[in-house]
Amino acid sequence: MSDINPPAPTNRNWLSTGRILILGAAGVIVVLGLILVAIAVGETEGEEPARVDALASSDNECVECHRRTTPGIVQQYGMSSMAAAEVECEDCHEVDEDYPGAVEHEGTFVLRSPTAAKCETCHQAEVAQYNQSRHSIPAYVAMVGLEGLTEEEFALYHSIPEAQPAPNEMRNALFAIEGPAVTRFACESCHSVGAPAEDGSVGQCQKCHLRHEFSLEQARKPETCNACHIGPDHPQWEIYQESPHGIAYMTSGDTWNWDAEPGTLTVEDFPAATCAVCHMSGFGAAGTTHDVGERLTWYLFSPVSERRPSWEDNKVRMQNVCSECHNANYIDDFYTDGDALVESINQWVNESTAMLQPLKDNDLLTSTPFDEEIDFVYFELWHHWGRTAKFGAWMQGPDYTQWHGAYEMLSDLEELQAMVNEKLIAGGVITDDEIGPESRVVNDGTADAGLPGGAPESAPSVEATGEAPQDTNGAPQGMPAEPSGAATAEATEAGD
Repeated sequence: MSDINPPAPTNRNWLSTGRILILGAAGVIVVLGLILVAIAVGETEGEEPARVDALASSDNECVECHRRTTPGIVQQYGMSSMAAAEVECEDCHEVDEDYPGAVEHEGTFVLRSPTAAKCETCHQAEVAQYNQSRHSIPAYVAMVGLEGLTEEEFALYHSIPEAQPAPNEMRNALFAIEGPAVTRFACESCHSVGAPAEDGSVGQCQKCHLRHEFSLEQARKPETCNACHIGPDHPQWEIYQESPHGIAYMTSGDTWNWDAEPGTLTVEDFPAATCAVCHMSGFGAAGTTHDVGERLTWYLFSPVSERRPSWEDNKVRMQNVCSECHNANYIDDFYTDGDALVESINQWVNESTAMLQPLKDNDLLTSTPFDEEIDFVYFELWHHWGRTAKFGAWMQGPDYTQWHGAYEMLSDLEELQAMVNEKLIAGGVITDDEIGPESRVVNDGTADAGLPGGAPESAPSVEATGEAPQDTNGAPQGMPAEPSGAATAEATEAGD
């Protein structure tokens, strides 16, 4: 007899089914958990470390008072590495009553703006390097000249290898003509980077290390240099933006390691050059320096550029930076081509100086700077366009080398020659019939016989040979020398 009733499920079967369901649920939970952990880790890795206000619980009297009166600077300093290292406001600001420049403040004596001497307390090497640089007193002399310097300041200026015997008097004259009401907001804003302080130290570190945060990232970013290295006389910021290095910075700089430890930078931190990488940072085999001219070979800011002291050593230092990304052949070719451009620009400046000589010989040009239009044309030819062409080449900015540099020089040379001719005719030195097509010096110093208009048989009393004699400072003879201590600006070779 068959069994017509199906067998009832046993307890064992129920237990097996339940175990499978439990294990399945547990698996799902584990997988979801792993996914959530992975997401959390990914988000954490993409975030910057939270910044900590080191003064958040400070009971320092300066902090408590300034949190009420000037909260911005307290917030900046609280986030700084100096605050994190427990450097207090008094360490930089407080001085003895008889300290030069001290002012009474809340029962003590302080410096409103700490000097380089105060920075030197902790940063001896950096201040020593800076003192030998163009950002030091040469930058100040480039603005005001040597007249008025104390005996100590004068001695300091001449102890700096980067400083040349005499500054450029045309630039100094412009500073005097404009007057303090203007220069307070103009020249001084940048050139005071090398201003002497009452305590005998020189310079204002805060020009590059903006107080009170003293951020590594801020000091390293090109925008900081842009504060002074901009405009027609030294447009490094504009040139950098159109250069391959600048384009790399503009498009991917936000991913670079701006807070890397000083002296350790590599291409993993900075895959393309910045102002700081070329001139100051410890990068690859190049050591850190606060002497911004230490890697430069030419005085590009001068009317007629000459080699810097120790330029061959400087070249090795700069090429150590270049070689982190470029091969030796590329670097050698680039330097050869850059040197050739400098020689060509020198030649054009020499030609412009030679053009003026007949006016001087015939007392048709006053010795007072900037008292007639021809002075401005001559000044802009080398101070704006000559410099720009040289900076543009060394920083790889073709538009600035060409249209804002070389082209403008050629245009000014023509204008200058026409102005000279006009003066010579008005002075009775030559007649209209004696004016021929002006001679233009091109590249190798020969006249432009092949250019439209042909070459003249003789230019009116102008020795446009491109070989105008120079004084000992590299300036065209008859013109004041340019100081080597460039002010506020220089990048790769494009210093000043």
